[in-house]
This record gives sequence, structure tokens and C-alpha cells, in this order.
Amino acid sequence: MDYMAFAHVEIAGAQVILCRTGYTGEHGYEIVPSWADASRVWDAIVEAMKPFDGLICGLGARDTLRTEMGYPLHGHELTLEITPVQASAGWAIGWKKEEFRGSTTLRKLKEEKAVPTLHALKASDRGIPRAGMLIRNSEGAEIGVVTSGTFSPTLKTGIALALINPGYEIGQSVIVDVRGRDSSATIVSLPMVESHVR
Repeated sequence: MDYMAFAHVEIAGAQVILCRTGYTGEHGYEIVPSWADASRVWDAIVEAMKPFDGLICGLGARDTLRTEMGYPLHGHELTLEITPVQASAGWAIGWKKEEFRGSTTLRKLKEEKAVPTLHALKASDRGIPRAGMLIRNSEGAEIGVVTSGTFSPTLKTGIALALINPGYEIGQSVIVDVRGRDSSATIVSLPMVESHVR
């Protein structure tokens, strides 16, 4: 199945929508059953995984994977106050349309580049950045805030997505206030790990 395609299929006697989508950067599928069939479909998938030593994982795993990829999540990198332009999701805006709700403001943000934008951070020590933690430069000035943070089992260190003021680039060191302790991190490029989505 091609990436971003979907099909109507049957699993455990239930009609489901099988989507070649996902929000992890991995080659995966999303299965959408009806509410009434959800537990039966779930049980069938768990049973089918057993010969392959498959493991059940939840939103924590999804959140780690999407953070490694730099995928913005509503409520973290995208809010009523954080625009798609800031969250590296400008690709989702219909720029070719002459006018749409918010177009004047969004075009101005895109052109001026004067607002904090999404950057990836990789911890240089044992600190694990978490959402809401403040970021400072080497002089101690506040320059941003962590929007999502976690420990990456793949990279074996703390990682984060953060909104950082203009003027900061890949390779620069920053300081994250991890519960009152200075934790060193480096601005890195996205994705932080190789994508296997296709």
C-alpha cells in the first residue's frame, strides 16, 4: 500500500479502514474500526503479533517517535497561540489561495521571520527536557521554551522540540532549566533519526 493511501479491509470479521499513514516516521499503518468492533479487532491484532514477538505500545512510544521526527502535535507545538509557520508546518497552509482567514498575519510571520520557531534539541548531559521548561543562551538570557521533551531510546539521550527566538542555528549550545538545574543541549537538525515512513 502506498504511503498516505487507505483501504477498506476485514480484520476478525470486522470492516475497518486501513491507512498507510501515521505520526511516527516509521513504516506503519493505522487501523480504524467501529467502536463496537474495536476490542475484537484489538484482540485479533495482539494474537497475530505473538509469533513475531510483537510488543504492545501506547501513546508514550508514539510521542517519542514523533518528537524524534520533529512532527508537531496539537496542544504542544500547535496551539491557538503557536501558528503553523512557527511550528514548521507551513507546508499545510494553502499559500496559493489569495485570501483566507488569518492569511495576512501568517504571510507577515513567514516573511518577517521575527517570531520564535520550532527547533530540535539534543541533551549534552543527563538532563531530560520536558514541556514548559525555559531555554537560555550562554549569557543567561531567556530565548525559548520546550514544547515537547522526552528520553530517546534510539539516541540514548534527552531530546526536545522547542520554540526558540530568531538568530539561533543548528550546532549552537543552549541551556535548559531542568527543574532548577542548568542542563546543556545542542540545537540539531530534524529529523533527529532516519525516517522509515516510505
